[in-house]
Amino acid sequence: MNAEKVHDLVIVGGGPGGLTAGIYAMRAALETVLVERGLAGGQVNNTDVVENWPGIERIPGAELAAAFARHAAAYGLEPLNREVTAVAPGLDHHEVHLDDGEVLRAHAVILATGGSPRKLGIPGEAEYYGKGVSYCATCDGFFFRDRTVVVVGGGDSAAEEALYLAKIARKVYLAHRRDALRASRILQQRVFAEPKIEVLWNTVLTAVKADASGVNAVDLQDTQTGERRELATDGVFVFIGFQPNNALVPAGVKMNAGGYVVTDERCATSIPGIYAVGDLREKSARQIVTAAADGCVAALAAAHYVEDRKAAAGA
Repeated sequence: MNAEKVHDLVIVGGGPGGLTAGIYAMRAALETVLVERGLAGGQVNNTDVVENWPGIERIPGAELAAAFARHAAAYGLEPLNREVTAVAPGLDHHEVHLDDGEVLRAHAVILATGGSPRKLGIPGEAEYYGKGVSYCATCDGFFFRDRTVVVVGGGDSAAEEALYLAKIARKVYLAHRRDALRASRILQQRVFAEPKIEVLWNTVLTAVKADASGVNAVDLQDTQTGERRELATDGVFVFIGFQPNNALVPAGVKMNAGGYVVTDERCATSIPGIYAVGDLREKSARQIVTAAADGCVAALAAAHYVEDRKAAAGA
């Protein structure tokens, strides 16, 4: 690309938020570059089946991701398959540095780098992701109706998701490595009052096991005695924290204590012309549909920002 060219917009990340931003940016006639180091569609590609995308009752995650990419391509947006190494804000324009040394200059930047659930790091966890191992009860709980599941964690998220799953599953085990939950008192009371939930105190998972049909058991270890045992289960839901992929967030952008980018209702950060969407942004719900909504909002906001900058420059 022309080293001196200043693009209207560079989008970093090609998940649902980034691709939706790309669609709306192209519709707004912004000269746009979207950079994605992996598959277009992001983590949606790793989701077995999506059943909460409006208008489509059931669709494989990879198929939905491909549909997002096709939609963006229909407007002429083709993702640049490279890795971003840094985002550098500037007064005249912002810079997005790529792994091969190329620098993309733009009036506006949308950060759509997403986030990642913290992993247990045990055998079988990665191998059986989407085949019984999940990090989202609202996404995958439906598949475990009248079945047995294990929830891992002791904070608010684990308690909330265990309670959610108790409405669907036959039995919910809540495995926590300590002898007391970290969840809020009201959530603890609800967990203890729910007959379908059994708390496994001082317990960690050491392995996830499966057969041809998916997860069928986990190996457990008592953190106090070291005793090991196997527990039959149909699914494992891990809620030991979530981490935003914020390594590319430039200095000067305000983040909360959890590392999420703080934005206004337009997804604008504390640096003019830089926006954050999806799981990177501080928000109450992390779903495909909310990431897409953020992408729309940020792209429209960026379009106004770029228009104002060009008008000011021409004045």
